[in-house]
Amino acid sequence: MANTNAPFGFSQTSGTGSSPTYENVELPNGGIDYNTTAIYQNDPVVRVGSGDGTIQQAAGSAGGSTVTLAGVFVSCKYLSTSIKRTVWSNYWPGSDVTSANQSTISAYIVNDTNAQFLVQSDATGVTQAAVGSNFDFAIGTGSTSTGISGAYLLHTGVTTAAYPWRLLGLYLAPPGGNGTASGAYNWAYVAFNNVETKNATATNT
Repeated sequence: MANTNAPFGFSQTSGTGSSPTYENVELPNGGIDYNTTAIYQNDPVVRVGSGDGTIQQAAGSAGGSTVTLAGVFVSCKYLSTSIKRTVWSNYWPGSDVTSANQSTISAYIVNDTNAQFLVQSDATGVTQAAVGSNFDFAIGTGSTSTGISGAYLLHTGVTTAAYPWRLLGLYLAPPGGNGTASGAYNWAYVAFNNVETKNATATNT
């Protein structure tokens, strides 16, 4: 049975802490760039280039892949302009906050160096022979219905120390489940290779 192409971003499976929150880090006091592009749960995020300390959705293969990740987005809270109360959400809509309330936005990200993630590959797929190699990613299209990311692992075929992800192994269980068939759109376990807490430690093997 072929794998279904349904990316879900980088979903944490383990870390220093305990499930379900592991070692989420809060970025308070305007932690997300004001009214920028939406950020979905499991999206890789980067610091805004202006140097104001806020985060935004990483650009993936469009240019964000070789910069240092801030981490992976989990959720946020903000003072909603439309409903006049604090909203907790698994994605940042990129709007619904006035500039006067920018300081109310808090983001929760994963930047734990021990974190591991499950992610879907692209149409090329990944193989056991690639374990230990570094990989790029593409941001895909997130869902406003579920708030879940559309990011996926990108098979680049290029040896680059600066790529943000290290392949740890393939997802193989339960047998016959989505993501377990070899080839296109299979799933894999990855860890950070280039994040603020761990910078580009090695080239791929």
